[in-house]
Amino acid sequence: MAALSSLHHISTTLSLLGLAKPSLLAPPFRRPFRGLPPITSSSLEFNITFAPPSPKPKPPPNLKSDGVLDSDSPQNGQFFIPWIVRGEDGNLKLQAHPPDHFMKALAEAKTQKPKKKVDKAAKKKKEISAVRNAGIEPPAPPPKLSKAARRFYNEHFREPPQRLSKVLAAAGVASRRGSEELIFNGKVTVNGTVCNAPQTRVDPGKDIIYVNGNRLPKKLPPKVYLALNKPKGYICSSGEKEFRSVLDLFEDYLKAWDKINPGSPKPRLFTVGRLDVATTGLIIVTNDGDFAQKLSHPSSNLTKEYIATIDGEVRKRHLIAISEGTEIEGVLCVPDSVELLPTQPDLSRPRIRIVVHEGRNHEVRELVKNAGLEIHSLKRVRIGGFRLPADLGIGKHIELKQSDLRTMGWKS
Repeated sequence: MAALSSLHHISTTLSLLGLAKPSLLAPPFRRPFRGLPPITSSSLEFNITFAPPSPKPKPPPNLKSDGVLDSDSPQNGQFFIPWIVRGEDGNLKLQAHPPDHFMKALAEAKTQKPKKKVDKAAKKKKEISAVRNAGIEPPAPPPKLSKAARRFYNEHFREPPQRLSKVLAAAGVASRRGSEELIFNGKVTVNGTVCNAPQTRVDPGKDIIYVNGNRLPKKLPPKVYLALNKPKGYICSSGEKEFRSVLDLFEDYLKAWDKINPGSPKPRLFTVGRLDVATTGLIIVTNDGDFAQKLSHPSSNLTKEYIATIDGEVRKRHLIAISEGTEIEGVLCVPDSVELLPTQPDLSRPRIRIVVHEGRNHEVRELVKNAGLEIHSLKRVRIGGFRLPADLGIGKHIELKQSDLRTMGWKS
């Protein structure tokens, strides 16, 4: 009798829990149903009688459940969701919270559709084929350089850090001396610190340099080499206001700089050497300080050719006197060659070709004056191996090529 009572007790419990049907035993999780009191896994207490079960109430229309609803539902209207899980011992148990593995799977579930991976190589091939079909040649891809090749370039071709005063002059802030004065006056900061040493080595691409509160551009202007046919009445410096400067002849060139070289700062131009206000002819204009220093230094031994037009008649003794030289500033200056040029029908005055290599101040004029002659006009026509083009008009300029620079002994 006790066995029958226990069997009846278990069958009734399973029928209340909705486990009597075989089809409901398979899934590990059950749909929610209403009316069960709170049940813990430690103690399961059910109000079970042996009387015939009361008729099952119909579920409300908004609740869809295939489980059994208890007539003794809580008055507060809350629903209890039991979870029937299999424990570690292999037996089924009832608990009030979802299993841990279910919550973990729910947290890690991806709610969005996975994005399709785009094959970059295939996409690039499609773009190239589309460009070729349109009849346009695709641009050549940049070469892939190895680490050793980049190291070799940085060691042999990349410009090393330069003096701060030189960087400021190359950026067009001021001349070399003017840049040094700015540095001494504390107007220049490098990486947030005031720098008072012009010889400090800096790299404009890496170091942050400010001058009078203005940031120096990382990219310095490219090197510019120009040959000007200097007219009479112009000086080669920009400090004096009584005369016009040869740099005024490059205003149009600098105005068109942004169109020709977009994104590059304008260069600060200056002359290599000087010609006095009355002398015409060839003069080099650049923004490369090393190039200017190399050409103007006496150690370069660059020859410079002048054509002097003389007022009056030139005798042989005059040529001998010029070739013997004269003393200028305590130094004896002797020309390399002196030659009387043949007369031309359209020129009434005689001309003398004089070649010097020292290039001291007013050297040619002093040589001619010391010989007892008076100069009507003086023109420089050659520096080193570069000669002033015959078709270059007065006040006009041309850009020098690398071959022209090599004729003057410069190797960039």
